[in-house]
Amino acid sequence: MSTTQPSNHAPTRPIRAVLFDLDDTLWPIVPVIRQAEQTLHVWLQQHVPSVAEQWSIESLRERRVAMMLENPNFQIDLYALRHAGLTEAFIASNADTAMVDHAMQIFAHARNAVTPFDDVVPALTRMGRSWRLGSISNGFADLQAIGLASHFGTSLAAHRFGSAKPDPAIFHAACAALEVDPAHAVYVGDDLRLDVEASQNAGLRAVWINRFDRTLPPTIRPDAVCTTLLELEDWLAAAPRRA
Repeated sequence: MSTTQPSNHAPTRPIRAVLFDLDDTLWPIVPVIRQAEQTLHVWLQQHVPSVAEQWSIESLRERRVAMMLENPNFQIDLYALRHAGLTEAFIASNADTAMVDHAMQIFAHARNAVTPFDDVVPALTRMGRSWRLGSISNGFADLQAIGLASHFGTSLAAHRFGSAKPDPAIFHAACAALEVDPAHAVYVGDDLRLDVEASQNAGLRAVWINRFDRTLPPTIRPDAVCTTLLELEDWLAAAPRRA
């Protein structure tokens, strides 16, 4: 792999579709997850105290990490992972497992209480006039609940699709849904392995969104590096539209 840094030169092949990662690309996710876990734990304290007494936020998190290592399917379905972790905690605490689904609803509602970066809605609105837009995520954000679903012609979530990034299949499926060849699509995301390398391996171009001043290792070469979607628009605007 090339060790040179990306030049951010406009692509020479026409781009017809732009696909996006969600977490830490369109909104910051770490504070949201922390708040969602806190909201859930407060609910457990009020409604299922035996679970809250035996399981802290940290111990639940540690158990999920172990479960993911034990069962690779949980790497695809993060919702199932959290559900299984809670179910195990309820059983260990002699609590009614019928309440697990409601607990998950509490978490999911808080997990979708995201605040998009300021550039997101204006940029998606403008880009949607010139390119077909889609999203691919390994998480389980609800774009309808968040209010961004209308911007995308397709939105694939790993837990529904059945495979996750970096599997090329999920990228190819999104391109097929937008009726574009992967060579005429670009994927935009913050994760260098799951977003940049994976999409390039699937035949797409990749733009690394570096919103948090991270360092790009010399072994990874995105097609462009942008800190905002406004910079992405500039890069796309210089690209040819038709073959």
